[in-house]
Amino acid sequence: MPRTTIIDCDPGTDDAIALWLALGSPELDVKLITVAGGNVGLDRTTANARAVVGLAGKAVPIVAGAERSLMAPFRAETAVHGNDGLGGVMLPEGPPLAPGIAADAIRDLLRASPPASVTVIGLGPVTNLALAFAAEPALVDRVQDLVLMSGAWSEGNITPAAEFNAWNDPEALAILLNLGLKVAIATLDLTFQARVTPAVIEALAAREGGACWRAALAILRALPMSRRMNGQGFPLHDPCAIAWVIAPHLFGVKDAAAEVDCTPGPSRGRTVIDRWNRLGRPANLALMETLDAPRFFDLLAARIAPLP
Repeated sequence: MPRTTIIDCDPGTDDAIALWLALGSPELDVKLITVAGGNVGLDRTTANARAVVGLAGKAVPIVAGAERSLMAPFRAETAVHGNDGLGGVMLPEGPPLAPGIAADAIRDLLRASPPASVTVIGLGPVTNLALAFAAEPALVDRVQDLVLMSGAWSEGNITPAAEFNAWNDPEALAILLNLGLKVAIATLDLTFQARVTPAVIEALAAREGGACWRAALAILRALPMSRRMNGQGFPLHDPCAIAWVIAPHLFGVKDAAAEVDCTPGPSRGRTVIDRWNRLGRPANLALMETLDAPRFFDLLAARIAPLP
């Protein structure tokens, strides 16, 4: 049976590809998409989510949420995603937003669901999810899996210490890490294995597909090469979290314990991940450590290309 799924996101180039992967996968029944600011401002992330869903021809409610973190404004990342969030790739305008506020919509769906039945996937700063569970923590019993793209066990990508999503709202991430669930997490160390090189783009472009696939290829061509990869490629972050839900056999996973630094200063947003149980704390992560990258890219093509 398809998993009832909530996706919280901040589109964002890689969010767009992740949403198309989710919408093209029969394993997922995406019931709700909630949107925060993050990669760009909330006005753009909501417009982008609407456009992505509309291009896929899906009728999924999209609800706007947080335009700032729990403690401070979000910081956009236009150097990667462009001022419009989609690297300059133009999409037709999508359906209107559904009424309401993201955190309330998340709680409403969870409240109406049986225990342990909903997969919740966070692809951006997790402010909307934290607000929902902080307001009604008992709803955690409705969650089957909580899956995030966040954090790093080595160095960050927005500061030397912190990954972008974790840094943008570490207090919200701390709330999720302390829900009593084992959070499945794709960190930078995992997503950097999903390396998009010119050769990968050329191989993907050999496959024909619909408008969503053509737009996904245009986004990949628009993204800048990473200095961390010596200009030879760039990581495709958010689709890894979706892929873990629909194809967990592509990943090597281990239990680990983690906390996030919420203090001011250069370490703010750092995820301290104890991969070797040095501190003897109970595991709160299912930590994705390895990825079968060729089969991951095959999965992207197999699921997105058939979309309209």
